[in-house]
Amino acid sequence: MNPNLSSYLQKSASQHSHLCPRQILGVRMGLLGMKSLGFDAPPPKKRLLVIVESDGCFADGITAATDCTVGHRTLRVEDYGKIAATFVDTVSGRAIRIAPALDIRQKAHAYAPGEPRRYFAQMQAYQIMPDEEMFTVVEVQLKTSIEAIISRPGVRVNCDVCGEEIINEREIKQNGLTLCRACAGDAYYQPTPATLSLSLECFAESASYITP
Repeated sequence: MNPNLSSYLQKSASQHSHLCPRQILGVRMGLLGMKSLGFDAPPPKKRLLVIVESDGCFADGITAATDCTVGHRTLRVEDYGKIAATFVDTVSGRAIRIAPALDIRQKAHAYAPGEPRRYFAQMQAYQIMPDEEMFTVVEVQLKTSIEAIISRPGVRVNCDVCGEEIINEREIKQNGLTLCRACAGDAYYQPTPATLSLSLECFAESASYITP
């Protein structure tokens, strides 16, 4: 176990306003992920990319241990609703996925025998359990290339339908058009009837200025 664990936990707690079992899992997983890729500490120059499979407390723990953040584009959230993460060395391309052992909650009681409350037993146990009892570690291969995930700086295009700017090469080519994901049919939202009506009016007004 990392001798500096308590400092990472304090860091996570200060950013999250409290400490909970999932943060501890995130910190422990972050430290193990770096170790599995051969890093003793967060590497420089965005060499480490972490893909977490849920947001919330767990992700804050990962950030505290690895310094990977959404803002630096070194942390990505693929929301599978799982307390798991994949750690990627962007130089070598090696990727390691780590998840809690299926019986981790049951094991926790053995490491905190004097604590009958499950939550607090996990708080204690997750700080002292050996990595090999806490986690499963599997080498994986990304289905999307690292180059496509990271993209290139300064690349910008506009959607041919809504006109909004698209960065990070996230545009979709469809029927000869350059589209954002929303206009290509992969939106997580939909306009209200009033908004849609206003958009159609604006489109009609714009079209009237186009000379045939």
